Amino acid sequence: MRLEGKTAIVTGGGSGFGAGIVRKFATEGAQVWVADINLDAAEAVAAEFGGTPVAVDVGDGTSVSDMAAQTGIPDILVNNAGITHLPKPMEDVTEEEFDRVLTVNAKSVYLSARAFVPGMKARGSGAILNVASTAGLSPRPRLNWYNASKGWMITATKAMAVELAPAGVRVNALAPVAGDTPLLGSFLGEDTPEMRAKFLSTIPLGRFSTPEDMGNAACYLCSDEASMITGVVMEVDGGRCI
Repeated sequence: MRLEGKTAIVTGGGSGFGAGIVRKFATEGAQVWVADINLDAAEAVAAEFGGTPVAVDVGDGTSVSDMAAQTGIPDILVNNAGITHLPKPMEDVTEEEFDRVLTVNAKSVYLSARAFVPGMKARGSGAILNVASTAGLSPRPRLNWYNASKGWMITATKAMAVELAPAGVRVNALAPVAGDTPLLGSFLGEDTPEMRAKFLSTIPLGRFSTPEDMGNAACYLCSDEASMITGVVMEVDGGRCI
């Protein structure tokens, strides 16, 4: 019960890594808002443990503000929602694809900070966790602008951590390798046994990140056990970045 008595918001909580983080937080005693653009998915995950679903488009300022009005200021905010473009040469990514990736993966962190940081600062406490990617540390060819968006998130995490530390607010990030989630096919280009085997050969531990892996790492970084840790980008990647 490491998170007993705490409230948390997890964006993209209706599936994949987000759902894994939600489940772990709930198991550890947190009251969790499951935030997702797909309200049906959020409701399904929330129904498992008595959490509260909330619809949000993390790239839209009005939608994020509306969410904040419903939830109030949480103890823990997890910026997990993210998307990618399909693997292709950098010059072939359309402007629409580029804008969508940067809006969901980067602008969303700014919008959530605008909505929640003032309240955390006033309270003198808070934990923010940004879900980045190994792609922001060790970029992969043909995912150029996705790589860049996650690199942005890593720098934003460190900048936020330095600025908010005097106010008692910690900011960290997770850098998972690809997981067996709805986004896997988008990273691989095509989800086939051959493509999976090729990708797994780059991971020393020989498997994908799982939602449970992410939940365990997120729980630690957002708990009081990590009270001296801020500005860290924890690689949950089976050794891929070594």
